[in-house]
Amino acid sequence: MTTSEIVQKLWNYCNVLRDDGMSYGDYVEQLTYLLFLKMADERTRPPHNQPSPLPDAYNWQSLLNKDGDALFDHYRHLLEDLGKKPNLMGLIFGKAQNKFQDPAKLRRVIVDLINKENWS
Repeated sequence: MTTSEIVQKLWNYCNVLRDDGMSYGDYVEQLTYLLFLKMADERTRPPHNQPSPLPDAYNWQSLLNKDGDALFDHYRHLLEDLGKKPNLMGLIFGKAQNKFQDPAKLRRVIVDLINKENWS
């Protein structure tokens, strides 16, 4: 997928979420958090093989393994707990909040948009 195709795909999802009451700024913020989590996971795999900066309970797979309200609650707790960490995670996720209104749309962004691409 080319860069322009990825950008188009990101903005298409933005339009879907905007109709659900999420502003462009909120959408970009949520994408940033989710992309960081996905890229942290990718960096643990070859050729990088780096240790994950995330606790196992909050890795990318933990989001993929959940659906519906369980995913919604997990994502909210993930943002809150990582924001309290005294390290880089606290700086990245400090004051982070889940701005998604619909668990199905959160799942769609995670599975259909972010997980299908290699971002790092």
